Amino acid sequence: MKIRIRYFASLREVTGQSDELLDMADGTSIAEIKKDLVTRYPRLQDILERCLCALNRAYVPPEAAVHENDELVFIPPMGGGSEPQDNGAS
Repeated sequence: MKIRIRYFASLREVTGQSDELLDMADGTSIAEIKKDLVTRYPRLQDILERCLCALNRAYVPPEAAVHENDELVFIPPMGGGSEPQDNGAS
């Protein structure tokens, strides 16, 4: 079966593409797909460990299974922002 994986931010930088079609067995878990991706793109290891998973636009755990024509997105952690600072005003 075919699924589409979309890559954003640092994942896109590592893979060199914004999306790809993968041919996987029906019912393959997202965790298994992550292992396959790390084999193909070793630099994804640290990034994928911190990503959330979305399947067909809904957050799912890594144990979720994929099916024909599913769209899988790994959402990398967001950077930026800062801790509130105490300016001494009370």
